[in-house]
Amino acid sequence: MPLEARDLGIPVKAVSWTRLHPGRTADGRASLLTTMSQNNGGFFVADIDLTTGHCRQFYAQDRKRSTFSPATYRSLLSGILYICSAWDAHFHRFDANQPERGIEDLGRVDDIATFGTGITETPDGMIWIGAYPGATLTRFDPRTGKFKRFGRVVEDDKYLYPVSGTDGTLAAYIKANRPRVLAIDPSTGATRQIGPTVTDPVDPDQFLKLYRGTDDRVYLQSHAGTWRINGLTATAVEHAPDPRPGFPAAYQHDYQDALPLPDGWTAAFPGIGINGTGVPRVLRLTHRDPAVAPRDLHLDWIGGGNNLHIIGLGPDGDLYGSSYMPNRLFHATTDGTLVEDLGDHTAAAGEAYSLAGMDGKLYLASYPAAHLSVYDPARPIHYGTGPEHNPRDLGRLDKVSYRPNALITTPDGRLWMGSAPDYGLHSGTLAWYDPSTGASKSHRPVVPDTSPAALLWLPGLQQILIGLSIEVGTGALVRRLDGAFALWDPGRDGLVWSGDLGLADLADPVAFAPTADGLVYTLLGRGDQILSAGAPPIRPRLVLFDPAEKRLIAESWLPEEFGPLPWHGHFSLQVDPQGTVYGATGYCFFRIKPGTCDVERIWQPDPPPPPREDPVWLTHSTPDAIDVVGPIVGREWFFATGWRLRALTLPDFP
Repeated sequence: MPLEARDLGIPVKAVSWTRLHPGRTADGRASLLTTMSQNNGGFFVADIDLTTGHCRQFYAQDRKRSTFSPATYRSLLSGILYICSAWDAHFHRFDANQPERGIEDLGRVDDIATFGTGITETPDGMIWIGAYPGATLTRFDPRTGKFKRFGRVVEDDKYLYPVSGTDGTLAAYIKANRPRVLAIDPSTGATRQIGPTVTDPVDPDQFLKLYRGTDDRVYLQSHAGTWRINGLTATAVEHAPDPRPGFPAAYQHDYQDALPLPDGWTAAFPGIGINGTGVPRVLRLTHRDPAVAPRDLHLDWIGGGNNLHIIGLGPDGDLYGSSYMPNRLFHATTDGTLVEDLGDHTAAAGEAYSLAGMDGKLYLASYPAAHLSVYDPARPIHYGTGPEHNPRDLGRLDKVSYRPNALITTPDGRLWMGSAPDYGLHSGTLAWYDPSTGASKSHRPVVPDTSPAALLWLPGLQQILIGLSIEVGTGALVRRLDGAFALWDPGRDGLVWSGDLGLADLADPVAFAPTADGLVYTLLGRGDQILSAGAPPIRPRLVLFDPAEKRLIAESWLPEEFGPLPWHGHFSLQVDPQGTVYGATGYCFFRIKPGTCDVERIWQPDPPPPPREDPVWLTHSTPDAIDVVGPIVGREWFFATGWRLRALTLPDFP
């Protein structure tokens, strides 16, 4: 009888990229729209009733592909709301005067784009869209419904954030390899750099702030001076006005200012997270007349669910983990009788990449900025950053760590974190943190142009085994094609050895599993983030080796029928209570014959989709995809398909 997975539930139904869009309808009524993003059901627009808080929800036409709404703008000229979605980079519009038309899909902004980075409007009514990953610029004419695609504005970067002024000025902030500001000729797309270039993104003394001021002109503040941009030229100014509320500044993503409605009120979501993450139910309305009392409206929007990003075992034997944008801590009993959203655990609004338990507490490491947080299941929940809070955000360990792919503990009471670097950078970090003293130290690099992606404590050697990925900071390009292994001595806090075990075409060692006799299995994989940075695809490979002797014992490429590329492979090797090692790809679970790299598929109910050919291919495009690999508890292997927490009962083997 074939194995069947069971659903435990949907732990998190929150939203991200929440934005408020005030305006006025054609009959003069104050209008307030909000955009919210989610995985299950796609992004939606909610038309908020300013008397009751009731939300009339409208959904994107393609609810599987148009999931996020990172770029939004409500026209000051027409009142129409524009959205450029992820991960399909389609351009949409919603007209509050004609809600029966719903959200209209106007097409893709550029053939190489996967999501919009920003939208702005010039006085002639033209709508300008910046997009990733090509730092592309596109103009949309609302009168004709036609796009003018200018393509890549620069060849050495991936992000473009446009800003405009009422004088017709159009400019763009370019990041992340070589941050700079370009003035753009709207008629030709020609550009001219204004101000300095940031040569070291980690240097806090170097900065660029491009924005539309309260006088509706475009300004650049920087470490080298302040300018008002006029067309393709710039005028140095001693002081610049504040950014205009409601207009996204190109140097930030959070729009948390109270936004003015046309009838004297302002609207805001109190306490909403960066990138508009969370469960924003309370809308605060404040009148410009202080004698008028503020009002709170309770919003009744309905969420569908957020993808899970990591699943681990807590110190109490229950399941814990994080959802993906927003980064919410969830908890579930292993029998599925309780599945709950515990709320915020960190200021890092993305998602937790790794977790580890120590001394009855659960530690999580999260993107962005590799924030470390801690949760004690035995104490009441009261999130914050102080010692009395639970969960508590402990902050960053250094200024480079950004995507913390690995987190383990060592017997000396320290946590060890392996991270990819910040945007545009090369060489990630290995950092440690001592919870008893608060002391920490970061090392960069362990091996040049690599980032720690997997960590394993080796009791026999009293050393840490490190799997080194070629992952770079988002926006940068890889400078080497082979991963590496390393051994680290925590006692002297130094590198003992690094090498490749003689393996050719060495993809990233992304998962480790120890055996009872001191050997180690590793899965070599290469995920989206590596392919998009310029590395060629490599089929996943299983390797067995002796870390003490640095000796390769066995290797095998996983069968092609186990699923198409890419597969990042993090945490995809797990050990059951009897010591048997199991593995996973994006589409199947398999058992490894002890002492070998021979594999036996145990669960793959759906045929995998064909290899990805376009940037909107999604891993969970089949009902039983394995998006997140969790722990084995008893005979239950926990995993996630998109937003669904699931369990598979392993068969008994002779």
